[in-house]
Amino acid sequence: MGDEAAIGSAGTPNQRGHPKGGPGEQSPLQARAQFLKNRSWELVIRLNQGACARGSAQHGFNPETQEEVAKEWEQKRLSILSLAETLDFLRYCHRRAPFLFFNGNTFADVSRQLAAALFADLPTGRRREVMSAVAHYIAGVLDRENMVEIVESICGSTDLKPGDRVKTLLGSTHGVILRLLPDGRIVWRPEGRKSELLALPESLLRDSSMGK
Repeated sequence: MGDEAAIGSAGTPNQRGHPKGGPGEQSPLQARAQFLKNRSWELVIRLNQGACARGSAQHGFNPETQEEVAKEWEQKRLSILSLAETLDFLRYCHRRAPFLFFNGNTFADVSRQLAAALFADLPTGRRREVMSAVAHYIAGVLDRENMVEIVESICGSTDLKPGDRVKTLLGSTHGVILRLLPDGRIVWRPEGRKSELLALPESLLRDSSMGK
């Protein structure tokens, strides 16, 4: 089945607030609820229709899998699942390919809607990174381990302090926090450099891969 143009935009969330994470706290991916309760299969069909329209592709159903996936979807809507299990199910639906085109985009859109609602109180930059991480996991661009690391790092790094090891959102630069400014900005030094850089808290993640 044809698939995967650039992942489309998210729909409008219908709930707010996100499960907290951080040192000593439950991972946000372990929060449990009926995350798909308000998202019917008809909504999924409309998302695919929109993705196909944007991609100038024919909207249609895969006769080998659509009916079965639709039944599984309705069953999951009534189930209490962890957020991680919900994301795994969305990735599974993508791989079953119930539509002719843009299956990845369609189920990634659902994941983005969930993330936008559940993590609504995160700073904008961090919320977008969470949305991007879960969407790329659903689409098959990001593996599960890296998705979990990104989500948990973003949700657990809101209380940075001097001496903490940090990295940029994309993980390309690592360093250490030197001090916090009264306006909330962070002064940090990248590894191998003598210069100091200024950053907003939402532009850095705690670097758990290295000790202090």
